[in-house]
Amino acid sequence: MKTDLSRWLPFLRWPRLDAALLRSETVAAITVAVVMIPQSVAYASLAGMPLVTGLYAAFLPALISVLFSGSTRLSVGPSALTSVLVGTSLIGLAEPMSGNWIALVAWLALLSGGIQLAIGAMRADWVLNLVSSPVLAGFSQAAALLIIASQVPALIGLHGGLAELLNAPSLDAMALAFGIANVVFFLAAKRWLPSLPAVLIGIAVSGLVAWLSGYSAHGAVVGALPAGLPSPYWPAWPGWTQMGALVVPALVIALVSSLEMASSAKIESQHDGKRWDAGQDLIGQGAGKIAAALSGSFPTSTSFSRSAITLYSGARTGWATVLSTAIVVVVLLVLTPALQHVPRAALAAVVVVAVAGLVKPRTLQQLWRIDRVEASTALVTFAVTIITAPRIYWGVMTGVLIGLAHFLYLRLHPRIIETGLHPDGSLRDRHLWSLPLLAPHLYALRMDGELDFASASSFERAIVDHLAAHPDVRHVCLFAQPINRIDTTGVEVFLRLRKMFESQGIKLHISGIKLPVERVLERSGALYASPLLAMYRTDAEALVALAHVGEH
Repeated sequence: MKTDLSRWLPFLRWPRLDAALLRSETVAAITVAVVMIPQSVAYASLAGMPLVTGLYAAFLPALISVLFSGSTRLSVGPSALTSVLVGTSLIGLAEPMSGNWIALVAWLALLSGGIQLAIGAMRADWVLNLVSSPVLAGFSQAAALLIIASQVPALIGLHGGLAELLNAPSLDAMALAFGIANVVFFLAAKRWLPSLPAVLIGIAVSGLVAWLSGYSAHGAVVGALPAGLPSPYWPAWPGWTQMGALVVPALVIALVSSLEMASSAKIESQHDGKRWDAGQDLIGQGAGKIAAALSGSFPTSTSFSRSAITLYSGARTGWATVLSTAIVVVVLLVLTPALQHVPRAALAAVVVVAVAGLVKPRTLQQLWRIDRVEASTALVTFAVTIITAPRIYWGVMTGVLIGLAHFLYLRLHPRIIETGLHPDGSLRDRHLWSLPLLAPHLYALRMDGELDFASASSFERAIVDHLAAHPDVRHVCLFAQPINRIDTTGVEVFLRLRKMFESQGIKLHISGIKLPVERVLERSGALYASPLLAMYRTDAEALVALAHVGEH
């Protein structure tokens, strides 16, 4: 019975918490919590939510997610990309931090969580392939630049937006000092003292200095945060118009969040030498988002950096996440008054340094060397994300559409080559390698792809065009091993070609046809016996027979 339940409740497979395990998991939990708590508060501002909801997102959603996920060391909570997607998706629909805004954010969490839950339950994780690596690279880098730009005013104490830099800028000297000092400290610690809890130290020292100097009494600080655990929350119905405006952002949040999760979960699976259960992790991510909505918070995701910290700080099970959420509970119950003195410039520094790692120009250079179409996809995604800001989700959607269009183009235009025998004994592109004909009056070809409705037209055209240009051809050999599927359209084209060959007295040779394809052709009657049809199980057998075709 437990085995059956553990399929749906993965936490039942966790080991019993003994003293040794408790020690190692507690160390990992503290290590992650000192990074997660300041980041959670900072990322809440990106989502346009009250800062305390960042702590709510680090509590119940993280706990629910780890209980239902197959990967137990994913750090679920606020993340930069998901938070900025939330904040930018709702601009123009409501006022940030208002009751209507919070309700719309909760509906975003319900929709995106429901999408992930459904995909995971149906084991349809192939949907994640819709967002390719180039699309995610282009989007994440553009989003990172937009996030940094949004944090610059708070970071340097600028009153107003970035436009004020060109028109009599007014700066808060103390905020500027807090912001720059924290950025320098975080970067220095990251390079020379990576094990130091720099974020916690920077936030704590900044809050202490702001309190002692009196800056917190008049400057831009976090302010009073409500103490206590989140109350159950159900968002009011926003109406069909606003609900319709949430569908595309929710889909993009679900896809981006799933890919953030996948990047961390695959590392954990490789580390443990186990198979990654994508469906179960999607269920956990979806459940976490729904828990976020029901606690008045915003959609959560997996943080790659915090998940790496969890894994390499010695965490062995999901107990580390349970303990880290217990630390968040303590903060919510006792320590929220200490956060009110923290300058917003210090929080901006946390965000800027965290997302700066997403800006990787060399990634685009590497893509250009690998595949210029994929590099162009990344560049277009990057550009559309910047141009359509704040509706940055259109960058992802554009990238997905370009990727699908490229995929469809390749399916409609399969690689079809005329083959020749290379000196190394392999069959290769005759024209690329300047190889002689396999035999006189022979057209030997190979198609790398399925013979279906998408490729059949190109397959037929290639043969017809070649025969029209070479009327002396008396034999056609299809090296069919790469063809692993054929549909009705493919069968119709095959039959039409056979009739054409017979009308012209051309003999068809088929080599290496796969059994599933052969069975479809046999059931359709396309492989009827004829002196003008010869079939060979292997290419070697076909080459021996083709060596003698000129003798007949």
